[in-house]
Amino acid sequence: MYTMKNIVKYIAISALTVSFMSCDDLFEPAIENIKQPDTMDNEAKYADNLLGSAYILMPYPSGSESDVATDDAVSNDISNAYLSMATGSWTSQTSQSVNNWRDRNASIQYCNLFLEHADNVPFAPSNEVINNMLRDRLKGEAYGLRALNMYYLLQNYAGKAANGDFLGVPIWKTSFDATSDMNVPRASFQECINSLLADANEAARLLPLDYVDLAGNGDLPAEYASLGIDYMDYNRVFGSSCWGRMSGRIVEAIRAQVSLLAASPAFAGASDIDWAKAADYAAVVIDHNNGIAGLAPMGHIWYSAEVVANNNYDKSNDAEIIWRGGYEENSSLEADNFPPSLYGKGRVNPTQNLVDAFPMANGYPIDNPNAQYDAANPYAGRDPRLAHYIVTDGSTLGVNNSTINTGTDASNNDGINKETGYSTRTGYYMRKHLRTDVNPNSTNEVKKYHYTKRIRFTEVYLAYAEAANEAWGPKGNGSHAYSAYDVIKAIRQRAGICNGTTDAYLDECAASKDKMRELIRNERRLELCFENVRFWDLRRWQAPLTETAKGVQIGNHSTTFNYIDVEQRRYQNYMIYGPLPYSDVIKFSNLVQNQGW
Repeated sequence: MYTMKNIVKYIAISALTVSFMSCDDLFEPAIENIKQPDTMDNEAKYADNLLGSAYILMPYPSGSESDVATDDAVSNDISNAYLSMATGSWTSQTSQSVNNWRDRNASIQYCNLFLEHADNVPFAPSNEVINNMLRDRLKGEAYGLRALNMYYLLQNYAGKAANGDFLGVPIWKTSFDATSDMNVPRASFQECINSLLADANEAARLLPLDYVDLAGNGDLPAEYASLGIDYMDYNRVFGSSCWGRMSGRIVEAIRAQVSLLAASPAFAGASDIDWAKAADYAAVVIDHNNGIAGLAPMGHIWYSAEVVANNNYDKSNDAEIIWRGGYEENSSLEADNFPPSLYGKGRVNPTQNLVDAFPMANGYPIDNPNAQYDAANPYAGRDPRLAHYIVTDGSTLGVNNSTINTGTDASNNDGINKETGYSTRTGYYMRKHLRTDVNPNSTNEVKKYHYTKRIRFTEVYLAYAEAANEAWGPKGNGSHAYSAYDVIKAIRQRAGICNGTTDAYLDECAASKDKMRELIRNERRLELCFENVRFWDLRRWQAPLTETAKGVQIGNHSTTFNYIDVEQRRYQNYMIYGPLPYSDVIKFSNLVQNQGW
């Protein structure tokens, strides 16, 4: 575990030291080989590289790490840290799985160092206008990254102290060094929200909505045309070469995410963010995406081989993606998650709990009398997303369209509990994120392109639906052109629910805020499964964390289906708020721990 003093050392060594001349320098670095922060005042490239370090430290998980600590999935890897957490080993000393303390504060330090020097940096010394444009854009990125870091810190560490006060984290708006007093108290949750929104609003003011190339001077925004630049100058600063950096649209999405957190039951009343404000922030993103009509038609399968193959991922996003990571050719996700017969380790095993959450294609939950659910043929007639996201017994997968048998009578290790560390523990394998045209077999490997999703539009649409329902009811819309009902209707239609006919169950739910809340939360569970969302959702909702993860034993060639308990969840009620690192709380007397830890 890293303390705040370690963060200072970490930054001093890894960020400010550009190069070392010998191995000895690693321990006794010669002063002439170390670049100090004020080097930025003369070197624009160094300034940009330092800001780049803030990006590098951001958490961008590529798989489904935290889902295996929820009722949606388990891991077949007995050494998995989230498995340990979920089964009773989560303490303030063993919270490395979700601990972002060091990296978040280190990333903020990079942002602060950059902002303190940015006005002095010669980004384009021969052209004052372009110099100012570059400076403003990069400052906007730094403000946006600082806001994003604060969001992750609040998600991880905000909570109630023993006296009942809602606390956030220490707020760092200036850089620190080895002489700084690090023994500072946590700011209130409200103060942290204020700081985050101030940074986000400043970032939104300085940044373009998206990084796109203009085709000619006629496309120049008026504010830049008046400065006497041409479209090529604009493209130099705000064009597609900057794609992937913090943008105005990304900042708007961050505001929507943090406001949803702040309005949720776990933090209700801790700030001035209520459900209406949360809905308003989400609506900004939606309005900039052409409202309900902007919901991407293939957004629910944005990760699929077909969608990936049909898009240019060098410079653009899929229509569903607000922000993503790099685009890499590999087979690692498939090697981790394909069933053993396809040369995978089957790491993420969806639960029966999640499978049962998928409704029938007619929109009704499987336990509803109108569902027409057949327990003897449980995967027939279901919500099409079930087949998109989960490998069930008899599903086909892989380059040869192989049939996967997960039952107790399977002839290979795809069957439940056939081989520890490879076979499913629940009777299911994960399909989401995986490309069916990949072969991880080392003797005949087929790699394909993948990318890491960071934020996607459906998250924001669902955030609006949740907040709007709480603020104004299922069909209320505040000052906006759409309601929670409208959003959920569009999402379910896109998924193939009712095939475009009347969604009777949705209409039933629209008569009650409580019923609509239940439906919205379930739609969020389905759409965002295996995307590291549910672990945080359950906690901000103050929903039960201890639901036993269940599976199914399938036998007699898929004629018998018996539910089984797979893994007990052993969380305590206070764990809706995470622990601050034990080593820091012990070291710094002003750093108050959340209650229970």
